Amino acid sequence: MRSVTFFLCNQMLASGVTLPMEQLRAAESLAQAQAPKHQQRPALDIRLASIDGQPVQTHSGMRLMADCALSDISDSHLTYLPALWRNPRVQLKHNRALLPWLQQQHQLGNTIAGVGTGCCFMAEAGLLNGRDATTHWHYFEQFAKAYPQVQLKRDYFITQADNLFCTGSVNSTADLTIYFIQREFSQPIAMHVERHFFHEIRKAFEPPYGAHTSLKHPDEGIAHIQAWLQQNCTLPLTIAQIAQRYDMSLRSFNRRFKAATNQSPLQYLQQLRILMARDLLQTSNLSISEIAYNTGYQDLAHFTALFKKYLNTTPSQYRTTVRAKLFSAS
Repeated sequence: MRSVTFFLCNQMLASGVTLPMEQLRAAESLAQAQAPKHQQRPALDIRLASIDGQPVQTHSGMRLMADCALSDISDSHLTYLPALWRNPRVQLKHNRALLPWLQQQHQLGNTIAGVGTGCCFMAEAGLLNGRDATTHWHYFEQFAKAYPQVQLKRDYFITQADNLFCTGSVNSTADLTIYFIQREFSQPIAMHVERHFFHEIRKAFEPPYGAHTSLKHPDEGIAHIQAWLQQNCTLPLTIAQIAQRYDMSLRSFNRRFKAATNQSPLQYLQQLRILMARDLLQTSNLSISEIAYNTGYQDLAHFTALFKKYLNTTPSQYRTTVRAKLFSAS
């Protein structure tokens, strides 16, 4: 995801660009701060592109300046298509040149994410035929009528079909961007950005093959172990015992796991447990000591230190934050 393109057009919602861009820049800043100087990544190449490189006017009257024309970008690892205000048909007509460009990016294996009615651009280009998709709820009936070959999922806020992603709203796009950050940087950075932007409880996007992107690799043996760990991560097992269970030496297990997932077995197990603890803090009234025990930790201090390492806050602070709901409609 070294290059990111935000497509701009008239009558779009600016928030579909500004929010994910700020999330990506925050993740990049965190990664740079944490990495040694000799391991610094090149900066993300984020560009705003309109059909002709000219400014566009959003539905609210705000003018957004484009960095370039769409034709100036030949290879975009990730492209965002903006949500459109009201009926998208007018903008589909005025931006026909976008369609072959999207087809080209798809052929290159690049990721495309549509926001709300912006998903119509992918549908119009034929990329969603026979695939799952969603869009803004207000446009469901028109979308189904205009694109009968698309498998419209009305009950989903986010859908994935290979590298094609559709979301039903700007908020869902923010959740999806957290997933992209996890995929590009790391889960701890994604968690940090999520907490920085969203204090309230949110449902993270989980791809069809599971909650952890590291399952998508060619080492079937390690993938099987990962799936087992997801179901048994609270058992009081050491990494050596897990390796023995699958007839591997500890050295071989660590090496293969690291090569497949880019993290150690211990880091993976810790993340599984901390994610479970986070969910319990959000949804249960268990004490923090009980949550620590139920997620595999008998040492409360150790559990608290790990939780703070991954989420940059203590368990008690996290629970207080996500449950702080002072608003009342009465």
